Amino acid sequence: MKRLLSSFLLASLFMVVALSAAPRNSLAQQPARKPLSPTEAVLSQWNDIGNKLVAMAQDWPEDKYNYRPNDQVRTFAQQLLHVAGDNYSLINRISGKKMGNQENDPSTETFKSKAQVVEFLKKSVTDGAAVIQQQGDEGLVKRLAPWVGYIEHMGEHYGQLVVYYRNNGVVPPDSRPKPKS
Repeated sequence: MKRLLSSFLLASLFMVVALSAAPRNSLAQQPARKPLSPTEAVLSQWNDIGNKLVAMAQDWPEDKYNYRPNDQVRTFAQQLLHVAGDNYSLINRISGKKMGNQENDPSTETFKSKAQVVEFLKKSVTDGAAVIQQQGDEGLVKRLAPWVGYIEHMGEHYGQLVVYYRNNGVVPPDSRPKPKS
């Protein structure tokens, strides 16, 4: 038994040494990049999740915009309108301007078509990106927590909408295989 344990430990040691000497991934062989500024980092995250939601809004069939997994949750359209409305709550508070719809949960009576919902969501992401850029690093750092919180909020609703897709047997746009270049 001792001989087996010794052999196992020796083999494990050789594996650890061999693995530590090998390049960990292709990033290790790439030249170091300049770190992102606070504005660049927040803008990247804001646009990433915002664009994923916009892609879902554009992709989802209009005849399913009233779909909801059960009666206790928002419809697909209401989810998107809620995100856009909350985006404007933040944008308006930080910019001091009144932009977009002033409600946190704009009505589907106001935004009746898929095109209207998509445009409202897309504009909230674009307007948010513009405010992030206008603030610059100094202004952004002073209000970093709300931006991070709202990015997280968009991510939570993205996750909820993934369930809507999966419940309908559809693969979300961001989970689909990417075309080979």
